[in-house]
Amino acid sequence: MSDAVLRQHLVNLLHARQAYMGFEAAIANFPMAHINSRPTGVEYTFWHLLDHIRFAQWDILDYVRNANYQYTTWPDGYWQPRDAVTDAAGWNKTLEALLADRAELVRIVRAPETDLYAPIPHGEAGHNILREVLLVAEHNAYHLGEFGILRQVMGLW
Repeated sequence: MSDAVLRQHLVNLLHARQAYMGFEAAIANFPMAHINSRPTGVEYTFWHLLDHIRFAQWDILDYVRNANYQYTTWPDGYWQPRDAVTDAAGWNKTLEALLADRAELVRIVRAPETDLYAPIPHGEAGHNILREVLLVAEHNAYHLGEFGILRQVMGLW
């Protein structure tokens, strides 16, 4: 497989609709009246879930770029407080940040000077950009599937 093909596959994992619903489709026409709704038996709201995706993606991007990266405490650092709520502006801010960080990951992957296999100098053994991009794609897909199922269960399509 050529380097260009691998890079395109990675971009597709982050951005394109493939074997699962894409981000834009999952959030399309989401009713603002339910951004703070908590599905029965679930500890978090729809906004909490999307903000968790946003933060985890940003955290991995920071890990890739920042030689002074500081680990965040799990799980508290990755989730909004249980009682936190947002409004339409906060919801949109979460979505915009998530999309901007995804675009930055795509830019990094597409950049010919990015060595996908080189160890991240300040990272743990075996960590490289290829691993981190795959981690973002896997994490995002997992939680977007969850978002879609919760949306269906609550009749929010």
